[in-house]
Amino acid sequence: MKKLKEQTDAKIAAGRKANPDFMKGVDDIIIKAKAFQQGENAIKIGKKAPDFVLPNPEGKAISLSTLLDKGPLVITFYRGSWCPYCNLQLRALQARLSDIHALGATLVAISPEVPDGSLTKNEISKMEFIVLSDQDAKVASRYGVAWEVPEFLMEHMRVDRNLDLKKINNGNASILPIPATFVLGNDGIVKWSYVNVDYRQRSEPDEIVEALKNLS
Repeated sequence: MKKLKEQTDAKIAAGRKANPDFMKGVDDIIIKAKAFQQGENAIKIGKKAPDFVLPNPEGKAISLSTLLDKGPLVITFYRGSWCPYCNLQLRALQARLSDIHALGATLVAISPEVPDGSLTKNEISKMEFIVLSDQDAKVASRYGVAWEVPEFLMEHMRVDRNLDLKKINNGNASILPIPATFVLGNDGIVKWSYVNVDYRQRSEPDEIVEALKNLS
């Protein structure tokens, strides 16, 4: 199976070929975002992760403290099921889930989508990790990875992709998480993290597995 970076790089290349002006605009936004160090406020390694209580796709409330009772935790923030880069990432994580579980860890994926809109029941039954809904992005904000999406990207979503984020996220039309992944020890302390304001780039599952191995 190809590395996740190979898959995302291929999608970026296809995007550049199909819509070079848009991708140039994204490049400019990312450069500006990095210049302002967006994502610098993300919770740091060695700090305790903020607790949360969020609903799963069936509406059941799940807390961080309950998840940590089971052992180490991998938390990944993603933009939503409408994002092709997110879907590549979730599939790649699903492919390595047996390795994550073998190390005693649980995987949790968090997005702003409403609980009944994140995945279909059929898709939910196939996912072996936990999906939670952070509709107002308050948890993403507490983890320092919430981002007010620039109007250039908002227009692309509205016009080119016909996406109604206000409906998808139950009122939140402009705040999305920066794609970020945190590995927590069962004490809730952040042991490893990946944060990148460029939503086209994601952490490799291999790196996550290695971080979990290092816990022991």
